[in-house]
Amino acid sequence: MNRPAVLITGAAKRIGAEIARAFGNAGWHVVIHYGSSAEEAEALSSELPSAEAIHCDLADSDAGVALIKRLSQQLGDWRVLVNSAAIFRNDDVTALDSQTYDRVMRINAKAPARLAQAFLEYARSDAGRRVINVTDQKLENPNPDFFSYTMSKHALSATIPMLAQGAPGPDDRVYGLAPGAILASHDQTEEETERSHVMNLLERKTGASEIADAMLFLAEGHLASGQTLFIDSGQHLLNQPRDVIYLAREERAE
Repeated sequence: MNRPAVLITGAAKRIGAEIARAFGNAGWHVVIHYGSSAEEAEALSSELPSAEAIHCDLADSDAGVALIKRLSQQLGDWRVLVNSAAIFRNDDVTALDSQTYDRVMRINAKAPARLAQAFLEYARSDAGRRVINVTDQKLENPNPDFFSYTMSKHALSATIPMLAQGAPGPDDRVYGLAPGAILASHDQTEEETERSHVMNLLERKTGASEIADAMLFLAEGHLASGQTLFIDSGQHLLNQPRDVIYLAREERAE
């Protein structure tokens, strides 16, 4: 196989699937990781020019490391790891839910950190390797909602400059990509989704394709290692007192 390879975690659905399609259509071999969405992952794999679907429970980070080691033996030009998989469950600043916290920290922070470490140790590519961690615009625009989730994204964001400093190869790069509101999330209705997705500086809906295009730029471009791109139509530049899910509901109720 003469295609460069990319592993995308959580790639069976939503933004992960959009990213997988972008890489596949750009000539990459795409490894589609899934947790419980086997049917969607296999369907997406059959849709792309060169792809495979692979299962791993990222709550078990040892299993994630074993997956990286196994793929490193199979992929001759493995250039990119995209850590996209995440759990988005609500608790708030007044009442941290311990079960929610434990699970989102394992999947949203610990697993991608360990996958990145293993990737930078074992993956092979003469073109240099790229780790891209999906964070969130909440890093710069915090609110009290989704408390444990937001903490997990701050933890993941903190790994980016550290991994960049510790990357073993001169051509290795570690990046963050911070989306804003892109797709319907949590328990949103269609009307709430449309309303909330224009609550940004440009008052426009940020498309999933914009996230995918930014991923390709980070995979193939020359941005200095350790940086994070915000793809959110300026949402992170605002000061929003609540998650836009709830701001949209409050606006509708008025």
